[in-house]
Amino acid sequence: MSGATLVAVLLTGCGATEKSNQVEIYGSKEPFTAQAIYFVLTDRFVDGDPSNNHETQGLNNPTWQLRLDGPDGQFANVGYMGGDLQGVLNNADYISDMGFTAVWLSPILDNPDEAFTGDEPITFGGQFKDGGKTGYHGYWATNFYKADEHLISQQLSYADFTRALHDKGLKTVFDIVANHGTPSWTMPVDQPGYGELYDAEGTLVADHMNLAPAALSPQTEPLHAFFHPYPDLVKLSNLNENNPAVQDYLINSYLYWIEQGADAFRIDTIRHVSHEFWRTMAERIRAKHPGFYMFGESFQYDANFIAQHTQPKNGGIAVLDFPLQKAMVNLFESPDSDYGSLSEHLYLTHGPYHNPYELTTFYDNHDMARMNASDEGFIDAHNWLFTARGIPVVYQGSEFAFMRGTAEHQGNRNFIGQSRLYQQRDNPIRQALSTIAQIRKNTPALQRGLQYNLSLVGNQAMFYRVLVEQGVSQIALVMLNKSDTPAQMSASKFVESGTWQEQVTGQSVVVDNGALTSEVPGHSVRVFVRNGAVANPAFTQALLTQMSRQ
Repeated sequence: MSGATLVAVLLTGCGATEKSNQVEIYGSKEPFTAQAIYFVLTDRFVDGDPSNNHETQGLNNPTWQLRLDGPDGQFANVGYMGGDLQGVLNNADYISDMGFTAVWLSPILDNPDEAFTGDEPITFGGQFKDGGKTGYHGYWATNFYKADEHLISQQLSYADFTRALHDKGLKTVFDIVANHGTPSWTMPVDQPGYGELYDAEGTLVADHMNLAPAALSPQTEPLHAFFHPYPDLVKLSNLNENNPAVQDYLINSYLYWIEQGADAFRIDTIRHVSHEFWRTMAERIRAKHPGFYMFGESFQYDANFIAQHTQPKNGGIAVLDFPLQKAMVNLFESPDSDYGSLSEHLYLTHGPYHNPYELTTFYDNHDMARMNASDEGFIDAHNWLFTARGIPVVYQGSEFAFMRGTAEHQGNRNFIGQSRLYQQRDNPIRQALSTIAQIRKNTPALQRGLQYNLSLVGNQAMFYRVLVEQGVSQIALVMLNKSDTPAQMSASKFVESGTWQEQVTGQSVVVDNGALTSEVPGHSVRVFVRNGAVANPAFTQALLTQMSRQ
C-alpha cells in the first residue's frame, strides 16, 4: 500500500478528539497538507519599498517597465515593476485573512542588471523568446546565494521577511532552480551577469562566455565545467547536475535558504534534471531537516510521467498536479461541464503517485493562460480546490479573476498593486474563497482525510473526507453545486447517526435515519462535519479497502 499504513490505535475520549478502538484512516500524514498556498510573483504584486526599484539600472539596456503593447489597448511588461518583499509583508493580513497559511514566492535570487540583448526579441503574446526581457521573475539566477536588490530592502532581508511572516502565522515556500542559470549566448556583445555564476563569496565560478553550448570546453576550461555542452531550454545555460561541484553549489545554496527561514521548496523544471540528482539533493536536505516538504513542476499532463518524482527512489518529491489542473480548467470554464470528468484524475486508488493527497493542486499559474471562467466559475473552482484531496495553490489575483484568460506575455503577469488589492477586498470571488479556505483551515478532515466519493455527476459533486488519526476522529461530508439554481442534495450511503454541523451556515443537523439532505444554493458548497468515531463497520471496511489500494 502506497502512502498509507494501517496501524491499530487505541482511542479514548469524546468530540473532535473522541477516541475508540479503531484503525487509523487518513489520506496522508504529511504535515504540510494542512497548508493552503498563495503564490506571489513578487515583482508583480505590490511595491512596498520604492527605494529598491532601481529605475535607471541597465543604462543602454534598461530594466524598468519594458512595456509590450498589443491590440485593443492590451499590454504586458518584461521589465521590473517594483514589487518586493516589503509589499508582500505589508499584505500578510490580506493573504492570511483569506485562509491561506503559506506564501510561495517566485525566486528571490540575484538576476542580471540589464535586459537581455541576445535571442529573438519578445513581443506581445510571444513565446519561447528572451530578447529584450529582464529577470524580474527571478528564474535567471547569477548567484544562488544572494537575494536580488529589487526584492530585499535595507531593513528587510529574506531572513527578516520569513521571521515576520512566521509571526503572522504564514509559512514560506522558496522557489528553487537546478537545471539552468541565465540566458547565456547569442548576445551581440557579452553582457555582465549573463552566462555567469557566482558563489557565496562573490567569486566567479562559471561563465558561458557568450558561447553556444557546442562551443564550450568543459574538459579544459574550468569556467565551462558547470555546464552541459548542449542546450535545453531556449538560450538558458544548461547546468551539469552530474558534476559534484555543481551538486555542492546548488544543494548548499538550498540549505542556506532553509537556514534563512524557508519552510518548503517549490522546484522549477524538475523534469529537466535527473532523478539521481533529486534523490541526492533530497537525502542531503532531509538529513539536516527531516521531513522537509518539496513539490516540483513537471509541466506535463501525463500522470504516470510526473508521478516518477513522487517515488522515494527518486527523492520522494511531490508535484504540481498538472493532469487535474487541465481537467479543472475544462470543467470550470464551461457551465455545461460534468463533475465526473474529474474522477479519473484523482487517482484515489490504483494510481501512479506515491501519495496523491500530497500533490499541490491548482487551476492556473504564471506559466500558462489564466483560467478564463466567469466569477461563478472561479467560486466553483475554489469550492472544489479547498475540499478535495491535495494542497491548494492559488495564483495572486485569482481571488478576483485578475486578467482572466490571458497568457504570459498577454497580461498574465501584469502588476497588481496596493490600490487594486484595497479595491478588491470585498470582491465576491474573494469572499467565497475566504469562506471555504477558512473552513479547510479549521477542519483536519479536509486537510489530510481520506476522500471517499459518493457522486460526481453533472453539476453536483458529493464526497466524504474521513480522518481517524492522532486522536482526531472526524468525518466531513462535502456537497458541491455548480449550477445557477439551488439543488436538493442527499446522501444516504454510510451517513453516520449523530450531530452534523454545517460549516458555511453554522447550522446543526441530527441524523438518525441514515440520510442527510440539504439544499445547496447555486455555485455554492455545504460541508457537514461530524466529530466522533466511525460507528458503521461497513463504512470502516470500505475506507480501509480504499486505503489499501491507494
